[in-house]
Amino acid sequence: MAKHDPDQLPPPYYSVAVHTQPPLKPYEEVVYGTGLGLDLNPATQPRYIPQYPPPVAAPHVALSNTPPSRKKRGCGNSNPRCYAGTGGVLLVACLLGLAIWLGVQFGTRLAVASLLDDDDDQRYENPPVSIDDSCSNNTVQCDAMKDCTLGSDETNCVRFAKNNSLQVRTSEDGRFLPVCYSGWDQSLARETCVALGFRNFYTANPIQSEASVSLTIDSKSSQFLQGRVTVSSSCPDQQTVSLQCLDCGLQRSTSRIIGGSMAQPGQWPWQLTLHFMGSHVCGGILISPDFVLTAAHCFPKSNKFSLFAENWKVYSGVVSLDKLPEPYSVERILLSESYNNQTNDHDVALLKLASPVVFDNNVQPACLPNFDQSFPPGTHCWTSGFGITEERSSDTSRSLMEVTVDIIGDSVCNSPSVYNNAITKNMLCAGHLGGGKDSCQGDSGGPLVCQEGDRWYVVGITSWGYGCGRENKPGVYTRVSSVLSWIYSRMQLEKP
Repeated sequence: MAKHDPDQLPPPYYSVAVHTQPPLKPYEEVVYGTGLGLDLNPATQPRYIPQYPPPVAAPHVALSNTPPSRKKRGCGNSNPRCYAGTGGVLLVACLLGLAIWLGVQFGTRLAVASLLDDDDDQRYENPPVSIDDSCSNNTVQCDAMKDCTLGSDETNCVRFAKNNSLQVRTSEDGRFLPVCYSGWDQSLARETCVALGFRNFYTANPIQSEASVSLTIDSKSSQFLQGRVTVSSSCPDQQTVSLQCLDCGLQRSTSRIIGGSMAQPGQWPWQLTLHFMGSHVCGGILISPDFVLTAAHCFPKSNKFSLFAENWKVYSGVVSLDKLPEPYSVERILLSESYNNQTNDHDVALLKLASPVVFDNNVQPACLPNFDQSFPPGTHCWTSGFGITEERSSDTSRSLMEVTVDIIGDSVCNSPSVYNNAITKNMLCAGHLGGGKDSCQGDSGGPLVCQEGDRWYVVGITSWGYGCGRENKPGVYTRVSSVLSWIYSRMQLEKP
């Protein structure tokens, strides 16, 4: 979280050139995909590159059949006790030290894992799981019949519009249509939310609708909502369903100081810190008891250790890295198949937690936006994180920092003086063109939230930027509304 004098800034200190990834190896089952990003000169497309601690537990991998120990936090380069004392381990430690030195020299530590034997990953308990799905040649989307092995053809059949209006797509019509409230009940509300990856529903109410075509509930039995509705001309009393699966986006503490200040407990209760082998690497956003939204670039395929769920811990309700509660374990890492590490397009990932997060005053989920919800340029929003507070610094902030930023229009952000057409439709810019207030390295994967009514919606995921707090170089965020269908489909496939 940076706040700078823009006239006193150093030259760029990282670019995509050091973030370029080698081809996937057979053991790396997480799918990244090539995406459809722009063909950019690498030197013009900087990144917030996560700074990974060396895999200090890796020597144990070569000596036993147990996963690496993760009990010691903060085992960095300055802590020699993080390495074992046998001759064989010392050799590996030397190699790791060399890799770290090279990493520092060339701007990244991702070379560390490449010095370890390729067979080491077989010692882990939870290798990454592919999210590919095989489908038949006769696949029909949203016909309430599983044509694909995992059922991906029956995802993206439900969405939410303004006022949480429930819309369903069926093969009968092919369009998303509102659902009539007549015939709706709490059982259907719960079934719908559970199918979407939530544990229950929060509210289901009638709202007025002027839709000329809608869906009525019939008596058909189906595990999918799209198989239990029929297209009709109108709804009784013109009432359709408004469904909210989760009580979200509420702050328990609202006092704050605008611009680059320390956050208070309960102020951003959806903010998470993601720790890789004992150290903060990225931020995360709590969107349900079981799922964390974050950035795909936090899990680079060149560092195979970052792809294993057991190497990560998630901490909630944290405003100081010096006061950590009990962590949550990660069960699954889900990365967007469309993520492009050259342009950072589709920079989105989901973590499925091994156990549900317990909500309290300091821990609450943020709301996902409705598909048609917009926050126009000039909207005042907030971003938060534990990232570095000075561009020159190599240390993350020990305290959760917050800063207010404004949404910047795509035409402005793509102008030659700003990012020169590097912003895709799946990205958005937020900050101040005059510089000074910005997210920075270590904030990756954290939230950009905007308020509507009394609720806060996660509008962006901290993704990349040119330096921190520079003039005409605002922060770039993954546009959550553009990846909503991916988020819901993965939650549906991985529902608890």
